[in-house]
Amino acid sequence: MVFKLNSQLLSRIASGNGHGEESPYFDGWKAYETDPHHPTENPNGVIQMGLAENQLCFDLIQDWLKKNPKASICTPEGLNEFREIAIFQDYHGLPEFRNAVANFMGKVRGNRVTYDPDRIVMSGGATGAHETIAFCLADPGEAFLVPTPYYPGFDRDLRWRTGVKLIPVDSDSSNNFKVTIEALENAYEMAQLDNIKVKGLLITNPSNPLGTILDRETLRSIVRFINEKNIHLVCDEIYAATVFSQPDFISVAEILQEDIECNLDLVHVVYSLSKDMGFPGLRVGIIYSYNDAVVSCARKMSSFGLVSTQTQYLVASMLSDDEFVEKFITESKRRLAARYRVFTHGLDQAGIKCLKTSNAGLFLWMDLSGLLKEQTVEAEMELWRVIIHEVKLNVSPGCSFHCLKPGWFRVCFANMDDQTMHVALSRIKTFVNKEADTKKKPKKSLRWQGSLKLLNPPRIYDDFINSPHSPIPHSPLVRARN
Repeated sequence: MVFKLNSQLLSRIASGNGHGEESPYFDGWKAYETDPHHPTENPNGVIQMGLAENQLCFDLIQDWLKKNPKASICTPEGLNEFREIAIFQDYHGLPEFRNAVANFMGKVRGNRVTYDPDRIVMSGGATGAHETIAFCLADPGEAFLVPTPYYPGFDRDLRWRTGVKLIPVDSDSSNNFKVTIEALENAYEMAQLDNIKVKGLLITNPSNPLGTILDRETLRSIVRFINEKNIHLVCDEIYAATVFSQPDFISVAEILQEDIECNLDLVHVVYSLSKDMGFPGLRVGIIYSYNDAVVSCARKMSSFGLVSTQTQYLVASMLSDDEFVEKFITESKRRLAARYRVFTHGLDQAGIKCLKTSNAGLFLWMDLSGLLKEQTVEAEMELWRVIIHEVKLNVSPGCSFHCLKPGWFRVCFANMDDQTMHVALSRIKTFVNKEADTKKKPKKSLRWQGSLKLLNPPRIYDDFINSPHSPIPHSPLVRARN
């Protein structure tokens, strides 16, 4: 006998869809997983361009591992340390791990700032770090301001289990999506009108999906804003070492060293090794807070998502090798810059433009608005389905990043080899040329009636988006993930 599970027996988290897995962002991943491209076994499969991974420097990592077998407790050379590392379970983490991470964070930021190892709190990737910060700073129903477009995973990371709200801070393509104080003030005032308590502002610097960095004056204005409002500032800096051309990356830590009035208890940094080192599977996330109470609470909460001591031991050894670290940071930037040049040149040949102010990240913010039948989110989703089903590229639509202007797509370029990149560019050029020819003929619909569906728009901004005070009360935007 088969019994049907009654959803009332489960919690709202278990029976709900707070994770956002039914979003276009995840649908693209599913399309890739069911038909993955392979150069020989499946050359016509879907190419994964929706995953922000840094795979350009694995040869440097592998060479280091070969030369340093003692760094792993699972090799004959490192076996003598196995017992001590295997039984270590202090949630403070290995001292050498915290020291190495603090030193690495300083090197990535040009040694212009230093970090206190005692303020390093580890977590299971940036995902766990963001959720922990949300738990520490806000209660259910309270909110964080987040400039758009922003990483879709924030809807899961900060909201799903915490009950915290995210309030969008609108930006516009006319000024290259720059964060402005006017937009911050407007979003803050709208929240107050809706009786929502704003507890903080979350910024991503460098930006995902824009690939841009915040300039010094913008950072200073943000610090002044949060200090004036007495709200927290959470700075996601997980792409700090991916800045491959001028201007240089500026961390919020540099701003705090300047002559600026700020309550340091309000400032917190999220970091990880997933992007800068290309280690997403190692799940090394970091919280660095200037607030003693947050450090203490986050460290206790880290028991739910510790980095394994085996990983801590390996990472500590690698990041303590100053010569290797300097070489890796320099070479990674060089390779990212080279890949960026080749990829943008290929897109330019196809007549596709990207956000020109990008100089960081593992992706491009690509403007396909000229290919839309009309300037709507629905038309963007229709084009996205065609790109996945016919062009066989998994790119991420702008609406999944809460971008208000239709036609923008994030395309990742560092998670593939050169051959796959050229195949992807060839497919893009062929598609654009085909569309150009089609426009010269009687119009035909791009609509594809496949399994990928446009979702009924869930209430991603909770009650805020449906409020009469909301600047976008009928937004059709959808929820998402990285």
